[in-house]
Amino acid sequence: MDNSTTVTEFMLIGLSDLPAVRFTLFAVFLLVYMITLVGNGTILLAIGADSRLHNPMYFFLTSLSLLDIFCPTATVPKMLESLLSENNVISFVGCILQLYFLLALAGTEGILLAVMAYDRYVAICNPLRYEVIMSKKLCLQMAAGTWITGFLHSLLHTVLTFILPYCKSNRVNQYYCDIPPVLALSCASTYLTEMVVFIVGGFFGVGSFLVMLVSYVYIISTILRIRSAEGKRKAFSTCASHLTVVCLFYGTTIFTSSSHHPDQDRVVSMLYGVITPMLNPLIYSLRNKEVNGALKRVIAHLWRKQ
Repeated sequence: MDNSTTVTEFMLIGLSDLPAVRFTLFAVFLLVYMITLVGNGTILLAIGADSRLHNPMYFFLTSLSLLDIFCPTATVPKMLESLLSENNVISFVGCILQLYFLLALAGTEGILLAVMAYDRYVAICNPLRYEVIMSKKLCLQMAAGTWITGFLHSLLHTVLTFILPYCKSNRVNQYYCDIPPVLALSCASTYLTEMVVFIVGGFFGVGSFLVMLVSYVYIISTILRIRSAEGKRKAFSTCASHLTVVCLFYGTTIFTSSSHHPDQDRVVSMLYGVITPMLNPLIYSLRNKEVNGALKRVIAHLWRKQ
């Protein structure tokens, strides 16, 4: 494609150079995707069916499960189609929509994890005022603000990315549309877009991280002041699942941002966009006795109905 030709579609080449294992990868990612949908759907069913889980902590967990369903759905179906049919083409509009929803959902999840950390801070450090502080109205406002902020944040980056002219190659060196590989194809200066991504994205990312860091500093200091070992264990168990998810989220995010090798980028992107959403419901169901108990009661109820 020469420099005078405007790009009308993109070629996703992230997995197209692995034809020997194409069907194996299709089977693996289809299985992972199905486990993700079933796992997060089961969490939603358990929370909805058990009135004992109708509290702020599990209200925010519902949002996290929805995000873990939507986020891989933005990329995995197209990846599966490419692996099965070798059709790696995505339209210009399709690339815009994929990038927008992926950034929106990932950004929303980062902010949501900070909100969940604040919820755990109030529960452990101010247990007597927990129901007053974390009122239903505040929880709804925080959840709505999280989703709105994530989608507006993504809109800014998406607009700045796709108002640029694209007239070089149309080969995106990734299995989905993301800002860095798409910007690499622009035939205009990408300095402004890259600066906005760095500044605005850094502000929300660092801001969310600091909220979680401060919350857990207070949480840990409060737990250490508890005299009984059983009290410490119970207090820590209420935030252990969330802390594990946070480490998983920021671990893969840091690796993604620090990686500059295409093959490594693909592996880390798959960890973040495909594997992590599958692991989150397993973490909450295995490490959380209340969710585990609710799942058993739902399964027992369904079994009795049969």
